[in-house]
Amino acid sequence: MRPFVTILLLIALTVTILGCHKETEQDKVKKVITNIQKAAEQKDVKKIINNLSKTYNDPQGFTYDTIKGLVLGYFFQHPKISAYITDLEITVADTFSKAVFQAVLTGGGKTGSAADLIPESLGIYAFVVEMKKEPDGWKVISATWVRVGEGESKGGR
Repeated sequence: MRPFVTILLLIALTVTILGCHKETEQDKVKKVITNIQKAAEQKDVKKIINNLSKTYNDPQGFTYDTIKGLVLGYFFQHPKISAYITDLEITVADTFSKAVFQAVLTGGGKTGSAADLIPESLGIYAFVVEMKKEPDGWKVISATWVRVGEGESKGGR
């Protein structure tokens, strides 16, 4: 009976240790990116704006106050939006982070297959998103993006 109890204790300890994974800063930054992705699919401007710093300013001239108009215009043009994020690379240095990724934006529902997206594709964009750790968490302070294949920056930094 004693070996059985010892094994159970070891299993419980292992599960406890594995279950106590501390969320890293990279995990927190990734969560911001995925929250914005989900908010875009739900066309929830408020949730997107809540992930921006009040000091947001990008090279194209958008600020915290003006980015809302850009997002609203995009949502108005495209009644249904699905977003797929690929090649996400996150670097964190103290209170600043950078996320580099590609986003495939489509006008159709999620199908699970990238091959099914092409006819309804709104575009593939390469993003560089800079964030700052503020008292209430990571916030986007600047974003640059370029439509892949066009080579012209939409706020490119």
